Amino acid sequence: MSDEPKAKKKKGGGMKMILLLLVGIIVGGAGAAGGLYAAGFFSAKDEGPKEDPNKPVLVLAGESAEDIAKAHAAPHGEGAAAGAHGAPHGKGIDLPTPANPAAYQATYFQLQAPFTSNMSDTDAFAQISIAVSTYYDMRVIDAIKTHEMAIRSQVLMMLAQQPAAVLDTPQGKQQLQKKIKAIINDILKQKTGYGGVDNVYFTNFVIQ
Repeated sequence: MSDEPKAKKKKGGGMKMILLLLVGIIVGGAGAAGGLYAAGFFSAKDEGPKEDPNKPVLVLAGESAEDIAKAHAAPHGEGAAAGAHGAPHGKGIDLPTPANPAAYQATYFQLQAPFTSNMSDTDAFAQISIAVSTYYDMRVIDAIKTHEMAIRSQVLMMLAQQPAAVLDTPQGKQQLQKKIKAIINDILKQKTGYGGVDNVYFTNFVIQ
């Protein structure tokens, strides 16, 4: 009988020791996790994919496409450096036309030199001048200026394949607009990773 209280006392002391150890582990673990979080150990996983600083953004009506481009430019030219290498594996992203265009500012750009090419089925030649528009910031226009040589080459090759009879019709001209738009956006996607041209306009169109 005299040993029973001692056994209970010993057992109770062991349980207290186990509880103290568990509390110490929990508190210590929480403190370590907090330290790692504060050090940024978990932040890279929790933040998810970051927005590419080179990606052009929509310009709201009344805003400046140039100011928006400057505001979103990556520090120390990081965005430009990323765009210089183009999209991975030659693929790029189409920037969609906004659902409500009236809410955004369109920026227009005239390619200065006309495009002149012989037709595929006659001795006639076509000379066209084009302008483009975008609802995105000035980086789209800057990319067109930078890669104008590649754009001109592809447009001229495509133009040389067009029959004069087709380009004489309104439907043929509309199809040509779509083809030129696709060419420009494809080259921008290859070179910078993003398209952004919303429309192509003919400012001069002559077949002789």
